[in-house]
Amino acid sequence: MSKVIIFFADGLEECEALITVDLLRRAGVEVMIASIMGREEIVGAHKIAIRCDALAEQLDLNAADAVILPGGLPGTEYLYESELVRRAVQTYADAGKLVAAICAAPTVPGRMGLLKGKRATCYPGCQENLPGADYVDVETVTDGNFITGSGLGAAIPFALAIIAYLDGQEKSDKVRKSIVYRH
Repeated sequence: MSKVIIFFADGLEECEALITVDLLRRAGVEVMIASIMGREEIVGAHKIAIRCDALAEQLDLNAADAVILPGGLPGTEYLYESELVRRAVQTYADAGKLVAAICAAPTVPGRMGLLKGKRATCYPGCQENLPGADYVDVETVTDGNFITGSGLGAAIPFALAIIAYLDGQEKSDKVRKSIVYRH
């Protein structure tokens, strides 16, 4: 069974984060929701409170197959400002493990220089924070061990791309059909 860590921060885009968690869990992926705020409950950009599974600093950050960064503001800024998150993203990128980010969050690996020479997408207007990347205005892009998504409207294809990457296209298609997603 694949295992992922998804970092949650105050000000995240709730639907991007929770759709991703929901679909991955439907696929049988073990998902650990990790708060970077020093408390288990975070409050999203639209004032929805979410209880996380654990505090990020309590986790073995090397024990998963992927790290995921949901978007939203100011959540993305909190992710970038977190040394723990940047260290995890760098470690996973260096190890060839999956780093997935959606909406404004691709700017985290982007500003770290990890998307140079890679195709990537993000929320329109954030692409200036992807220096050296080949920005593509589409819902979801997979390039090597990076998956990026453009925003809330791309949350389902983003999650399905992560499932396909981790556990194969057949598993992704099974989840897609089970939720009656026809794209």
